[in-house]
Amino acid sequence: MPVTTTRRAILLLITGNALALISDVFVKMMGSDAPVFQFIFMRTALTLVLLLPFYKQFSSEKPFAGLKIHTIRAFMHVLGIFCMVTALTHLPLATANAIFYLAPLLVMLLAVVMFNEKLTWLSVAAVISGLLGSIVILRPVEFNWAAVAALGGALVLAVNAVLVRLLPPQQSSTHKLFINHLLMLPVAIALFAWEWVTVAPGWRPDILIYAFGSGAFILIYGLTVLLAYRSADASRVTSAEYTGLIWAALIGWIMFAEVPDLWFVVGGSMIVVPLVLLGLDQQRRRQPLS
Repeated sequence: MPVTTTRRAILLLITGNALALISDVFVKMMGSDAPVFQFIFMRTALTLVLLLPFYKQFSSEKPFAGLKIHTIRAFMHVLGIFCMVTALTHLPLATANAIFYLAPLLVMLLAVVMFNEKLTWLSVAAVISGLLGSIVILRPVEFNWAAVAALGGALVLAVNAVLVRLLPPQQSSTHKLFINHLLMLPVAIALFAWEWVTVAPGWRPDILIYAFGSGAFILIYGLTVLLAYRSADASRVTSAEYTGLIWAALIGWIMFAEVPDLWFVVGGSMIVVPLVLLGLDQQRRRQPLS
C-alpha cells in the first residue's frame, strides 16, 4: 500500500470527521427548545432528496430484500436522531461526542451476543475502560436525562451497525441508506404530527436550514469515509476517525465557549485510547509473518 494513498485516506477521514462535527453544530444551534420531531421529519425528507441523484446505485432486483431488518433499523435510526438531538442541545459538544464514541465498544459486546464472536483480553479491557470513561465524563452528580440520551444514542449506533451485517450483501451502501430513510419517513411524519398537536404547535421555518445543514454534512462525511476505506486498509487509517473528538473540543470551545475540563480529558482518553490500541492490534494481526 503506497504511503501517499494511506496519507490521503487519513486526510479524508480527518476532514470527514470535521464535517461530521459541523453537522452536529447545526443541531446544537437549534437550541434546547427545538421541536425535535419536526427536525427529524425534515432531515429525513431532505436526506431522501439528496440521495435521489445517486439512483443508479440502487438495486432494481429485490429492492426491499431484508425488509424486516431495514424496518428495525429505521425505527432505531429515528430513536437515535432523537437521542442525538437531545444530547447535543443539552450537553457540551465534546461531552456528547465522547459518549457517542462508546458505540464501537458496544458493537463488540453485541457481536458476542448476536454472532458468538470472541473478545480478546484487549477488547475486554477496552470495553471496561470505555464504560468507566463515560462515567468519569458524565459524573454521577451531573447525570441527567441528557446524559441518558447520549448513552442511548451510542447504543442505537451500535445496534444499527451490527444489524447491517444481516442485510443483503448485494445491496449498495447508498441503497441501504435510501431504504432506511424511506422507511423512517412514515414514523417521522406521525411523530411530527403528534408533536404539532400536543407539544409544539406551529411551524419553525428555521428548522429547515438546520435539517438541511445537518443532513448534507453527514452525507458528505459518509462519502469521505467510503472513499477513504476504498483506497486504504481500514486497520491502517481507522485511528484517524477518533480525531472527531479533537474537532468536537475545538469547535465547542470556539463556537460555544465550552472549555473541556480535566474530567473530559481523562474520560475521553479512557474511551478513545483503547480504541486506537485495538486498531493497532488488528493491524499487527493482519500483517503477514516474515
